[in-house]
Amino acid sequence: MKMKKATLLLMALLAPLANAKDITIGLNADPDALDPDLSRTMVGREVYTSLFDKLIDIDQQMNLKPMLATSWEWVDNNKALVMKLRKDVVFHDGAPFNAEAVKYNINRSMTIEGSRRKGELNMVSGVEVIDEYTVKILLKQPYIPLLAALADRAGMMVSPKAAQAEGKNFSHHPVGSGPYQFDNRVSQDRIVLDKFDKYWEADHYHFDKVTFLPLPDSTIRLANLKAGQLDIAERLAPSDVGSVKADSQLSLVEATGIGYNGITFNLGYGANKDKDMAVKNPLVREAFEYAIDRNVINQVVFANQYLVDNQWVSNDSPYHAPGLPVPKRDIKKAKALLKQAGLKTVNIELMIANTTEATQIGQVIQAMAAEAGINIKLKTMEFATSLQAQSKGEYEAYILGWSGRVDPDGNIYSFYGEGAPLNENGFDDKEVQDLLIKAQSEADIEKRKQYYASAMKKVLETRPQLYLYHPKWQWGVSKDITGFKPYGDGMPRLRDVQ
Repeated sequence: MKMKKATLLLMALLAPLANAKDITIGLNADPDALDPDLSRTMVGREVYTSLFDKLIDIDQQMNLKPMLATSWEWVDNNKALVMKLRKDVVFHDGAPFNAEAVKYNINRSMTIEGSRRKGELNMVSGVEVIDEYTVKILLKQPYIPLLAALADRAGMMVSPKAAQAEGKNFSHHPVGSGPYQFDNRVSQDRIVLDKFDKYWEADHYHFDKVTFLPLPDSTIRLANLKAGQLDIAERLAPSDVGSVKADSQLSLVEATGIGYNGITFNLGYGANKDKDMAVKNPLVREAFEYAIDRNVINQVVFANQYLVDNQWVSNDSPYHAPGLPVPKRDIKKAKALLKQAGLKTVNIELMIANTTEATQIGQVIQAMAAEAGINIKLKTMEFATSLQAQSKGEYEAYILGWSGRVDPDGNIYSFYGEGAPLNENGFDDKEVQDLLIKAQSEADIEKRKQYYASAMKKVLETRPQLYLYHPKWQWGVSKDITGFKPYGDGMPRLRDVQ
């Protein structure tokens, strides 16, 4: 009887996944708050792509293109941006989308407690409503990265009506204007969205229901994909790519990512501000870098498919600084640096998320560092919980990825700017901050390159973070799915997917 009940329950759970008008996507973690102003996870943005439309979007070549804003123009010597808006958009709760809604959203992103968008909108001084469908964003000074920010979470529009009514509970019942609307969420289990029939491009969206399943283990994601319980599995383990290519029922879709993965050191932030931690010593951080080999990580964990690097943008970016090579592993030098710091051995707690990838990286780093006398203790946490720990400063070192932004400022300023929302390691360098602010105001790409190269050089010298590699976005897709296209930002866009 117990077995029969369990079987019936399993069939009931899987039955909705079999509907030909539904699609199920496997994520590598459970998103944090479903609120574009408060969240910071990549997987959250993957859900938002179906839930919240943005003012601006990108094409497959990473060029900006209209979305809720039909056009835009820099005015007042680049100190203001005028945007024309679509007139045929409503939010999921029926509230109208217009210039007042844009003004509300930008003000909310800048002022709501705990906002992760403050750094991206730091240069915004105000918003003016010109008419019902024209808005003017005022700037303290020219800020070139604003357009790219509005092509991401800072440009995602939430319903002012719902946000005001729900307050801090908005993330429990998120309301946007995207092609799909929120149905329900079971923490650590699933997020379900339903098609929004009043969407302005509804004819291009063909699924009645979109279900996101958080499956941190890449092996389990792939097994579910092969069993037909997933239609798309994101972030395949590189070691599984060959298996996907060899499976006649699956296809591989991939794109070079615009983000990075690395190690963040707590230099004196939050709960550990006054705690005696080895990583606060720059000599220890330098020894750590010479104790590891990025190529070994790429070989062992990623089958040599990722791009080894020590910078915040990849070699594909025009902003990749020249003349800053990746240091080669040097155990002798690592030991000498520890000796210079008055240490023979050192203990470091390295926080990692409970994903297959993070665990493997942590174990490889642990093994390599031990040869230099750096004893790594791995602290494994659920991904969203680890982000909360970082926000509070409850960590010593943390392996973390950043999914990347179209403009390089999005990979940098929020982490290094003074008072920036993601500056959660206590790094405070006036020279770096001044260079980043100058780059924000400069429209000339060659001058911007110089500012970023100088800032990158200083960061590599002080090592608040160790950049390790740039990932590829690799999706396993069922042969039953057509029209799924890869984007460098890693977002699963479902327009014209069937």
